[in-house]
This record gives sequence, C-alpha cells and structure tokens, in this order.
Amino acid sequence: MFTDYLLKYVSLGVLVLQTTSLVLTMRYSRTLKEDGPRYLASSAVVSTEVLKIFTCIFLVLIENRKLELLNPVETMKLAVPAGIYTLQNNLLYVALSNLDAATYQWPTESGGDSEQKILTASSQFMGLMAVLMACVSSGFAGVYFEKILKETKQSVWVRNIQLGLFSFMFGFIGMMAYDGQSVRQSGMFQGYNIITCTVVVLQAVGGLVIAVVIKYADNILKGFATSLSIIVSTLISYFILNDFNPTGVFFFGAVLVIAATFLYSYEGKPASSAIKV
Repeated sequence: MFTDYLLKYVSLGVLVLQTTSLVLTMRYSRTLKEDGPRYLASSAVVSTEVLKIFTCIFLVLIENRKLELLNPVETMKLAVPAGIYTLQNNLLYVALSNLDAATYQWPTESGGDSEQKILTASSQFMGLMAVLMACVSSGFAGVYFEKILKETKQSVWVRNIQLGLFSFMFGFIGMMAYDGQSVRQSGMFQGYNIITCTVVVLQAVGGLVIAVVIKYADNILKGFATSLSIIVSTLISYFILNDFNPTGVFFFGAVLVIAATFLYSYEGKPASSAIKV
C-alpha cells in the first residue's frame, strides 16, 4: 500500500518535470533556425512510438522473461485512445510551432509592419486551436485509457505495447499522407539533430510516466500535474528565455490551478458518528 502511494506521487513529480522539459525543448526545436530542412513533426511522433514500444518490451521481458501480448479483443480496445493520442501529439507540435513555451500568450512587440502583425495573429489563432483540440482529445483518451488500465490484469507495460502498436500504425499512415513527398525526397529522419532526439526521448518517457500515473493515481491528477508544468514552463519562459509577458489573467489562472490541486488532494477528517453525552 505504501509502495503504491509513494509511486503515485513520485510519478506525478516526474510527470511535472518531464512535461516542463518537453514543452521547452519542443518549442526550441520548432523555432531553431538551421541551414537544412526542419524535422517533420509526424516523423517525431512515429519515432516516439517506436521507442516506447521497444522500451516496454524490454521492461516486460525483465518482469516476466516472456512476452504474452495478446488477447485480440482486449488489444482492439486500445485503438481508440491510440488514434486520439496520435492526433494529440501532432497537435502539440503545431501549437508549439505557433505559440511561446507558455502556450497561452504571444509576446508583444513594439515594432513590425501590419503584415507581420497579421501573420502573428494568424499563428496565435492556429496555435490556440491546436491547444484546445489537444486538451479535449487528451481528456477523453485519458479517461478511456484509465478505465482500461484499472479493469485489466495485464501489466501497464503490456498495455503500453498494445497502445503503441496502434499509435505507430496511425502515426505512420498520417506521416505518409501529409509528409509522404518530403519523406520520399529526404528521408524520414531529415532535420534530426541532438535536440530532435531529446524531444523524441522526452515524449516517449512522458507516455510511459502518464501510463503509470493513470494506473496508480487517476486522470484528474494527471491533468493537475500537466497544469502545474505549464506554470513552471511559464516561469522559465519569463525569467530565463524572455519570450513571455505574463498578465493578470495568467496569474489568476495559475492561482486557480494551484488551489484546485490542493483542494482535490485534501482529505478532510470524517465526521464522527458517535454522539457524546
């Protein structure tokens, strides 16, 4: 019991750290100016799923020394969250290509012509829509995946392999549909560098940590951890990266997130049923 309790909060802390690192690194990777072509977001999503699958296979073999995957009916249940998570991961790349690391507000600038301002507004709108769609899809997929994890006797790593197989299939189809010409011309790994590889590793780690959090905590706490990571990312953006100007609305939202986290975690003393005379 104590082990599960400890694992619950350690995994939540790791998720906050991982999500913060991922947001900042992904934002940097999508805005870094290079001589060659920029890496394909769809390719990074596929690479992440491959890394997750092999990592989970390794963990299953360590635990059981054999790989028993697979009840076809149980496996098919994961096609739904896999498709949604694949969509969400691609949307995050779109969002962080068009918004700053805080994902809420573009920094204001004093200069620039009207065309640049229009482009900035367009990018902001596109990024915001991507964030909203990612949030909605993430909530549904998280609840669905939590239900599957908590009703199954299979390990969380086996479930992640099943999820990863579908995610890889959907991601690969999406990559070839939208970036197939670029892949055929310059290869799937065009534009990859150490930063890109770091993003792939962080995203793969995040997928595994989220599964552990959902298994031993719940999807609501996972949402709180992600929200806290946004606040941490914002502080880093403001004090270190200097690409975010916080407003009163942002501070109000941050206070609400922190208050909600404490209220959800608070366990009041049960009322006594005995009547003292």
